[in-house]
Amino acid sequence: MNLSEHKVSAYGADIFPFNQTLAKCKLTKAFLERKFGFKQRSNWYKSNGSVWLGKTVNQTWQQNVAVKNNEPRDETETKRSPPKPNQPHLRRSHQLPPISAMAEEGSGAGAEMDALIRRLRLHQAVPSPYDPAPEATPAADGGGGELFRPRRAAVLVCLFRGAAGELRVILTKRSSTLSTHSGEVSLPGGKAEEGDADDAATALRESKEEIGLDPSLVTVVASLEHFLSKHLLVVVPVIGILSDIQAFIPVLNVAEVDEIFDVPLEMFLKDENRTSNELEWMGQPFTIHHFTYEKGNENYIIWGLTAGILIHAASVVYQRQPDFPEKRAQFNLPKYSKECYSMPSSGL
Repeated sequence: MNLSEHKVSAYGADIFPFNQTLAKCKLTKAFLERKFGFKQRSNWYKSNGSVWLGKTVNQTWQQNVAVKNNEPRDETETKRSPPKPNQPHLRRSHQLPPISAMAEEGSGAGAEMDALIRRLRLHQAVPSPYDPAPEATPAADGGGGELFRPRRAAVLVCLFRGAAGELRVILTKRSSTLSTHSGEVSLPGGKAEEGDADDAATALRESKEEIGLDPSLVTVVASLEHFLSKHLLVVVPVIGILSDIQAFIPVLNVAEVDEIFDVPLEMFLKDENRTSNELEWMGQPFTIHHFTYEKGNENYIIWGLTAGILIHAASVVYQRQPDFPEKRAQFNLPKYSKECYSMPSSGL
C-alpha cells in the first residue's frame, strides 16, 4: 500500500486507512514521524482545520504496543470529544446544509428539497403570545363585559424550486372587489372554520379555494410564530413545500383573487427595493416593511403583515437574520371585547 496516495478529508479521519492497516503494515512511530511528520498534535492538521489525525495515529501506535506487551489498554485515550459547534468543516448527521450550499453539492433538486423538508420539520416555533387566556370571571358589577376571543386564521407559505435553483414563494393579488385588503398582495389563506383539523388544514383548504392548489401536492413541514393582524386576527403561517411545480395548474377564484405570481424568498432578507415606516399601536412601536417586486410591466408592493410573515419565514429557511432591523412587536390582546379597536389603516 502506498500511504502517500491517501489524502486526509475534511469530513473526518474515518476514510483514512491507518486504524485498519497500521498493525498489518507494522509501521513504527518513528517511521510515521519521519515519513509524514506526525506528532502528538500535528501543526499541519491544526492549520488545515481537520481532525486530530496525528493524535489518532499516535494513539493507535501506543495501543498496539500495549496489546503486544499485554498491558491494560487506556480506553480514555480512545474517546473522542464530540465536534465543537461553529466548526463548519465537520459534517454532522443532524446538521443539514443550508439552502445556499445545497446546489453546490450536486445532489439534485429532489434531494435538496428533501433535505430542506427534513430540516424544517425540526423547527419549533416559540409559544404564541396570542393564545386565549384561561377563563376569567367578569367583575361582579358586570362592568367588564364579554371576554374577548380572537379569531384564528392561517396562511400558506408555499415554497418551490425555481428554474435557477432558487427558492420561490407563491403570492396572490387580492380581488379589487373585496371589502378588506382589496387589491393588496397576500399569501393564500384565510380564517379557520369549524371543520378544520388544525392550522395546516385551514391553510391548505383556503389555498385550494383561492388558487386551486391541490393539498396532495404540498408537503407541510412547519408552523411559524403567530402574528396579529390589524383586525385582531391571530394569523398562523404554515410552510409547505411544492416539490413538483409543473403539477400545479392554478385555477383562480376570481371573487377573491385577481392574480397569482411568485417571488424569490431570499429577497425578504435583503435591504434592496425596501422601504419602511414606524408606527405605534397598543403602546408598542413597530416597523412596517414595504418590498417592491417588478415582473414585466407589473410592479407589486408586498407590505404589512404579508411582508412581516415572509421576513420571518425567510429567516427560518435560510437560518439568518435580515440585512435590516426587523423591529417586530408583540401586542397584548384586550381582555374584553369592548376594549377592541383596529390598527390604523396604514398598519398590518
